[in-house]
This record gives sequence, C-alpha cells and structure tokens, in this order.
Amino acid sequence: MANRIVLNTISYHGAGAIAEIGNELNARGYKKAFVCSDPDLIKFGITGKVLEVLDKAAIPYSVFSEIKPNPTIENVKAGVAAFAESCADCIVAIGGGSSMDTAKAIGIIANNPEFADVRSLEGVAPTKKHAVFTIAVPTTAGTAAEVTINYVITDVEKKRKFVCVDTNDIPEVAVVDPDMMSTMPKGLTAATGMDALTHAIEGLITKGAWEMTDMMHLEAIRLISENLRDAVANKPSGRTAMALGQYIAGMGFSNVGLGIVHSMAHGLSALYDTPHGVACAIILPTGLEYNAECSGEKYLALAKAMGVKDADSMTQAEYRKAAIDAVKQLSADVGIPANLKGILKEEDVQFLAESAYADACRPGNPRDTSVEEIAALYRSLM
Repeated sequence: MANRIVLNTISYHGAGAIAEIGNELNARGYKKAFVCSDPDLIKFGITGKVLEVLDKAAIPYSVFSEIKPNPTIENVKAGVAAFAESCADCIVAIGGGSSMDTAKAIGIIANNPEFADVRSLEGVAPTKKHAVFTIAVPTTAGTAAEVTINYVITDVEKKRKFVCVDTNDIPEVAVVDPDMMSTMPKGLTAATGMDALTHAIEGLITKGAWEMTDMMHLEAIRLISENLRDAVANKPSGRTAMALGQYIAGMGFSNVGLGIVHSMAHGLSALYDTPHGVACAIILPTGLEYNAECSGEKYLALAKAMGVKDADSMTQAEYRKAAIDAVKQLSADVGIPANLKGILKEEDVQFLAESAYADACRPGNPRDTSVEEIAALYRSLM
C-alpha cells in the first residue's frame, strides 16, 4: 500500500506574507479575483488588508461575504452564482474554516458543474477538474483549511454537517501570516487552537497514520501545547508559533484522516451551532480515553510532546493518563468548558450518535465503534 501526501504547490509563512498575494496572481496572469470573506472580517478591516494588496497590484476584485460560521448549502449555491456573475478567474479566500470551506466548494463546483447539487460532494467525490485557482489566507490558527483536502458544509434541512474529501479542492497557494490573526479574541483563539490540537492528536492515532505524518503531528502538538496559552494572551510569539503549528497539523491529518472526536463534534455544531473548536476540545479527552487501548505506544509520544516530565519512566497506564491530563489542563487553562452540560440534550443523543457514525471522519478512528458506543460517549459528557 502506498502512502499519499498532498500539499499546497506553494505556501508563504511569516509576518507580512500577504504581500506575496499580488505577486502570485500577476505572475500567473490572473485578471480578477473573487474574494471570499465573512462579514465580521470585512467589518473589522481584516479583509481590507488583503484588498489593499490587490489594489496595489492593480488586480480588480469582487467581494462575496454571504458566509455563516458553519457554512450552509445555501451559502455555497449563492457563492457559485456570485462567482459566475463576477467574471473572476481566481479566488482569494480570507478567514477561518468557514470562509475557506465555502471557497473550496465554490471553486470545485465552478469547474465541475455536474456537482451543483452540493450534497453530491459528500465523502470522496469523483470530481475530474481541480478547483478554480485559489489563494487561501487563514485568519484563525486552527482549521488549517488552507492546506487540507477537506471541507465541511452544513445541511440545514437535515440538521447535519457533511465532510467532503477531494484532492482537487486544495488551494494552490497558502499564505499563513500571523499578522492576519492578531485581532482574534481570546475565546476564538482558544477554540481554534484546541481544534488544531485535536487535528494533531487524532491524526497521530488514526488508522492511516505513518512515519511522515507522525513527524508532522508530534511537532504540531509540541508547538500548540507550548504556545496556545501565549496566543490566547495575544503575545506575538504565541501567535506566530500557533500559525505554524496549526498548518503543520493540517499537513498531516489532511492526508491520513481523523476520528470520532471530529465526527461527534460535527453534529454538535450542526444542531446547536456550538463552535467547532469548543466541541472538539470538550470531547477530546473522552475520545482519548476511549481509544487508549487501541493506540499502542502513541500516548507515550503524545505525553512527551505535551511536555509531560519523566514520561519515559512511567508505566503505560501512567503515561496514558498523564497525556490525557495534560490535554485537559491545556483546555482548562484557555477557558474551554469541561463537559457538554447545558449544550447536549438527551432527546438528541440518538440522532447525534447516528450522524457521528455516518460521518466521514469516523472510519479513521483507531478503535472500531458503533452507534450505541458513541451514544454512551455523548451521555458521559452530559
């Protein structure tokens, strides 16, 4: 069996990296950009930083901002229509996972119109053409959508999220500029940072993990565990390290998959509009306890990457507990709730468990599971 790695053609990292956007578009001969960004980023001038770069490079653009925090099928359809009307020939996605996921779906459908029914993109869609040329500019340090082959769309009618996996959707260029993340409020910084940690940890223990992705995930875990607290405190060094850490996590998990923590979190976001990173952070310790016996020695490496002292001298039971406790402590330190009390309703558990089992992330979980076991995990968090 061959192990596949799919990454951006080019990525730029560091403060001021957005200056490269105009150079990339002009060098490639693109004439007009379709800018996808959410209303708040436009309101607070974050999107404007990139628009200034486009203006300086004499690249005209149209702005599309009909994007919700958990983008919907309707958002995507509106975006596809707006892209066609704009006569743009490239996309610049600015924002967190919502903006980038919406842009990915727009770019895929624009070049593969047979998938105009957005639901047909769920799972591994057999698209034939790469998405419209896209430059992705993250403004949160969490989703790593700028480097992944995944995107998530909410089906409001069916009250569920669905994951789309497609090598044709990865942005050709990623611009990871920590200056674009400096105005994130503490709560969003914490939530997106814990999402990135969940990516790295689930990617480390998923069934598809191998040596190259282990290397990526362990370094991401180290960077995130050492710097998320500082990022929440808005220290520049923390912001810079988190921008890199979340990207490295994306390099890994995009190529090997995730597990039940993400499949369970997707349902909470779809049903209750719970921030995705918060849902992941709450579920992660429970998921780690559930998967411990099926993860070999991975928890020793996890404990050491999380900064646990003397992990090598611990028994297997001790280092597994220490790794999970370190995750719990980091989550508590950045203000994430410890459980789903006040969020999850008993009458929704069965529906959520069935949705999580059907989710595209679930098969990657190191421990085979069932709807009944997932339901029990939900109830344990109430």
